[in-house]
Amino acid sequence: MHGIVHIELPSPDLEKSKSFYSEVFGWEVTAWQESGDFMMWRAPDGPGGGFMKGDVAPGAGIMLYIEVEDIPASLARIVENGGQAVKEKTEIGGGMGFFAVFADNVGNQLGLWSKD
Repeated sequence: MHGIVHIELPSPDLEKSKSFYSEVFGWEVTAWQESGDFMMWRAPDGPGGGFMKGDVAPGAGIMLYIEVEDIPASLARIVENGGQAVKEKTEIGGGMGFFAVFADNVGNQLGLWSKD
């Protein structure tokens, strides 16, 4: 109980976000009703969420980390799809795996995590 069940990311361009996350991570993204200001997404293994129409806030905020098998390969797909690598693959230490940070194609900063 008390697990994360829904995550919303702001986006000034919902179609752009849909394309980015579908191509990079294989998320299924669908329009929510016909409002035009919200799309639902579902990650293959994890909670779902939505893209809400709105501006991306500059600066630091809550960091969402997406588990991937291969951080360098994921960063390459991110860049190919209009995103940006902010911090390359970095060891966390203590056997906790590795992380990287990226900006999506509308400016949200998120993290990647892998065991290896």
